[in-house]
Amino acid sequence: MSYHWNFASVFDNWWALAIGVVGTLKLFVVCLVIGMSVGLIVGLGRRSSRRPVRWLSTAFVEFFRNTPVLVQILWFYYALPILVPIEVSPFLAAILGISLNSAAYSAEIFRGGIQSIEPGQWEAARALGMTWLQCMRRIILPQSIRRVIPSLTNRGVEIFKMSTLASVVAYVELLQQGKLIASLNFNPLEVYTVIAAIFLIILYPIVRVTYAVERRLARSD
Repeated sequence: MSYHWNFASVFDNWWALAIGVVGTLKLFVVCLVIGMSVGLIVGLGRRSSRRPVRWLSTAFVEFFRNTPVLVQILWFYYALPILVPIEVSPFLAAILGISLNSAAYSAEIFRGGIQSIEPGQWEAARALGMTWLQCMRRIILPQSIRRVIPSLTNRGVEIFKMSTLASVVAYVELLQQGKLIASLNFNPLEVYTVIAAIFLIILYPIVRVTYAVERRLARSD
């Protein structure tokens, strides 16, 4: 039996999807900044000469990398208010779950980039009298970040797509709005097709820009 596609009801509710896009972009930007920043700090901690710092950083990575992000979001939303007397909104729960999970993966990306730098550069920096922090800031990080840009790009794409998991705590993002439209008009195929197209339209230009940055950095090298 052939299926008759009808996107009219989806486009009639474009405003609901627009609200969802705004919510998705807001969540994406916040989680991207926090995830990458915390990931860099944890990645540096994994390289620390201080054993407690290294152990704590490793424990952070292993915990958040080996537990499902969906479970983390639900835990922050339902369990954290019981343990700590604070109100956790759907937006905050999504930020905590997605950002910390992404930070764990980003930390390993940064750690791999730092480890890829030749030991001779560390030795040369020490011979010049640089401290560990000066060596990291002036020599190691600029090179390692260039090398991990493709991996960080993939991480950013994953963060954007993981924003749909926030719908489990009723945060107003694109998938949540799509669910409402589909439940009202009984047209899930059309709704989710449009949502997939919106994700592609937003993500593809971002990925192309990062490719251009990679080529420019390669030429500058």
